[in-house]
Amino acid sequence: MASPRLQAWSDRARRWLSGERSFAASLALTIGGLLLIAIVALALDGTGLLREQAEEQALARVQLAGVSARDELRRRSEEVLTSARLLASRPTLLRLVRNGNPEQLDFFLRRFCETGGLDACAVVAGDSVIAATGPFRWDELEEPIAEQGERFLLASPSVPDGLLGAAAELQSLPGTRAIVLRYFDRRLADALAERAGMDIRLVRLSDWLDTVPAEFKELHSAAVTNGRTVAEFIPAVATFASSTPVSAVTGEGVALIEARLPASTVTGAVDRFVHRLSITATVLALLALLATWLLARRIGGPLQQLAEASGRLGRGDFSTSIPVSGSAEIATLARTMDDMRRNLIDLTAALRSREAEAQALLQGVSEGVFAVDAERRVRYLNRQAARMLGTEASAATGRFCGDVLRPCGAGGQRPCDTACPILAARESGKGVATEVLEAGDGLRRVVVITSARAVDGVQVQVMRDETEIETVRRARDSILANIAHEFRTPLAAQQASIELLRDGLAEMPREQVEELVSSLQRGTLRLTRLIDNLLESIRIESGQLAVRRQPVDLAQVVEDAQQLVDGLFAQRRQTLRVDLPTDLPVVQGDGPRLAQVITNLLANANKFGPEGSEIRVSASSQDGTVTLHVDDEGPGVPEMEGQSIFERFYRSADREPEPRGMGLGLWIVKSIVERHGGGVRVERTSDARTRFAVTLPAAGAAG
Repeated sequence: MASPRLQAWSDRARRWLSGERSFAASLALTIGGLLLIAIVALALDGTGLLREQAEEQALARVQLAGVSARDELRRRSEEVLTSARLLASRPTLLRLVRNGNPEQLDFFLRRFCETGGLDACAVVAGDSVIAATGPFRWDELEEPIAEQGERFLLASPSVPDGLLGAAAELQSLPGTRAIVLRYFDRRLADALAERAGMDIRLVRLSDWLDTVPAEFKELHSAAVTNGRTVAEFIPAVATFASSTPVSAVTGEGVALIEARLPASTVTGAVDRFVHRLSITATVLALLALLATWLLARRIGGPLQQLAEASGRLGRGDFSTSIPVSGSAEIATLARTMDDMRRNLIDLTAALRSREAEAQALLQGVSEGVFAVDAERRVRYLNRQAARMLGTEASAATGRFCGDVLRPCGAGGQRPCDTACPILAARESGKGVATEVLEAGDGLRRVVVITSARAVDGVQVQVMRDETEIETVRRARDSILANIAHEFRTPLAAQQASIELLRDGLAEMPREQVEELVSSLQRGTLRLTRLIDNLLESIRIESGQLAVRRQPVDLAQVVEDAQQLVDGLFAQRRQTLRVDLPTDLPVVQGDGPRLAQVITNLLANANKFGPEGSEIRVSASSQDGTVTLHVDDEGPGVPEMEGQSIFERFYRSADREPEPRGMGLGLWIVKSIVERHGGGVRVERTSDARTRFAVTLPAAGAAG
């Protein structure tokens, strides 16, 4: 059974549909219907009138725009005249014209045209052009200037588009005039359009029938025929347009000014008004027309402005100001939105500053940094990491990190699933692993990767390249082993000689004693040379090697070095032949350092030369340089090793005899010689000897 309230509503509906209405309801329905009809009729009539008024206003706007553009051309003509007078009054121009300096005059005119925004400038004396800028036939201006005076407007054969010009006579130079021009080009049309607030185009009058679209020919034809501004609506292109003739003072037509206003700018405003009027009429018919219209005027406008401002804010334009108007509630809302806008600006600036700082930090650190997502795909790679991996950040982004890093595990398997620091950091908060990575250039690098815990699905890793550290560590171990070996061999020999002397000194023959003492001396010389080379390498590496400049006789230097290595030559039954020219020039250098150079070269020849062979020392001079040669009968230097033998700690693995050295001697030779301004090279002579050539500047040629 229905409720009493529902039954009452049902009875009222039945009486309303059957026509059993009360007077009040009928009156309300009648007035409401009449009011609705009146509002609809007024709206339709008002819409038609509004469209007509909008079209008339659009025609007036384009017509006014054409006239305003023509007035602007006249104003610009005044500016051109002012520029011509200013140019004619410049003392610099007068001086350059009198002096007859065409290069300086051309430069001065170009600068004046650029500064004044002009297209061409010239100085004309009678029929001759003294100086000019721009590709223009200046002889075409004589008749226009004579006819129109100081200011002239024309379309010449060389500039058919038209131009504004002005001429001014130079002070104290009668018959000499300064002429400036401004063309009717796109820049001028753009300037006129900006001032008029709509599209402005300059049409050449000489061939307008061939250049304008067919839809606009009737418009321009009417303007040319009437000689005044004509405005029309062109349905084919839905555009309001006007054509304004531009003519010189002589009545000669120069150009047409075409102003265009799309119909959408007019009909759009009318359509928006009709839409609002329809909504307003409906609301007024239901809730009282006048109150709703006033309320819409009071509330709708500010809300529309707020909506537009909020739309611009949503697109990222934080410079948009929030208009504060309307009722107190809307004004409060506007102020709140403006506070939000300022907060967004501050927050955005802070975020950009933080981002810039983070980018600078990531690009400035020496370690490589990369970030991965939950699937371990690379999301970021800094420059150092990309260089370390031999790839580009753009090529690595989005790929699985194992495919980018290419770690090499034991047995050729990647440790991505068994020993990945990224996975370890997700469980324990931090992961560290030392891995060997195969870079894109084919080289392998020893890298320590430290991984942090994931934050917002992004996990950051820091890579520290320890390839060089590992190389230095291996080199250090090798050097220490070599030093120990180098010191152990002569020390063992000396220890044996000392024990023999101690045990049999009383009854040992003198010849055997001398042999043991000579052995001790040779061992001592070898140890001394090793220590000297080590100390010298330390001085060179730390930059403490100082070279004293004084005249040095190379013959004396060779003699001093020979005394130091005589014991080594005697041990291997080798002979040293010194053949130096008597007129060999002296060199400017450090005697002890040069003696060390020759000592190391002789020791090297002693090591690689066969037992019982001959080592030769010779010299020559040419073009202000002195070249010293040390030749031995050794096997020579392989071509592939070349200059590598002069590198620090370099030792030939296949050809160096026992005991092997530390690879410092030739490096010290090269360092000392280069500090003297010379050079050292190794070559093979025609008689199958190995030759080390040291070239030094002679004393007279040293700078």
